[in-house]
Amino acid sequence: MTILIEQPALELQVEGNNVHAEETNELVLEGGFPLPKDGYMAPEINSFGHSFREYDAESERQKGVEEFYRLQHINQTYDFVKRMREEYGKLDKAEMGIWECCELLNELVDESDPDLDEPQIQHLLQSAETIRKDYPNEDWLHLTALIHDLGKILALPSFGELPQWAVVGDTFPLGCAFDESNVHHKYFKDNPDYKCPAYSTKNGIYTEGCGLDNIVMSWGHDDYMYMVLCVHCPANIMTVTYNFAALHKEGAYTHFMNEEDVENLKWLKIFNKYDLYSKSKVLVDVEKVKPYYVSLIEKYFPAKVRW
Repeated sequence: MTILIEQPALELQVEGNNVHAEETNELVLEGGFPLPKDGYMAPEINSFGHSFREYDAESERQKGVEEFYRLQHINQTYDFVKRMREEYGKLDKAEMGIWECCELLNELVDESDPDLDEPQIQHLLQSAETIRKDYPNEDWLHLTALIHDLGKILALPSFGELPQWAVVGDTFPLGCAFDESNVHHKYFKDNPDYKCPAYSTKNGIYTEGCGLDNIVMSWGHDDYMYMVLCVHCPANIMTVTYNFAALHKEGAYTHFMNEEDVENLKWLKIFNKYDLYSKSKVLVDVEKVKPYYVSLIEKYFPAKVRW
């Protein structure tokens, strides 16, 4: 899920009237500011010479990615997620600041990512710096990009050293049928939930329009970071499932969405451009940008956070 720190109440005014998307023919993001017309243009080719999120290309990197999804699809079950939520919801693994957590991700490379094999702190900063160029005055948005993947510390020894299939990768609903639009869908046939009658229908244990907040998603860094921020974020937060590619890319599972989800999806698709397509072999100078991001953390977060 994406964690959006509550931004200032901004509204564009034209002769005393609010500007809306339908009046200006441009997309207006939450908070009232429009998408830049000359903003970030996502590249077509990743650092390995393939199209982004191309899961069928022949390469050693892709073989590892497919093996990751095989393990994820077999092991992520409804009962497993319930156990993980209970265990990690205690937030008793560590107490540290946000930037300290960012630095821990120097130790982690995401095995599910076909587009980048650099430490995750680079992904965080590449996303944040790209958004910062398009929205220089929206510091809450820069911080959102910086922290969105911090939950990946679950893969580190001091946080339980969970296997990466329980930490990263595209997410998907559990408790209902696995949609064929999920990456490497074929491996779901070996998931114990696949044969469970209660989970084998389109709706499964849910009802249409129940809202994505009521759907049990596969466990990983998304849920974990949400738990952390619910306790420590000083502002209201909004969550959307940014790793839920089957929904935002393929249009699957939309029958579960409510009106709030439909509205959030507009924002999700914009955020994903910066999350997915800013990945590059051109690395960010961490020490150069650190003072700026530390100042944002101090503005929005306490010095120590429970993890």
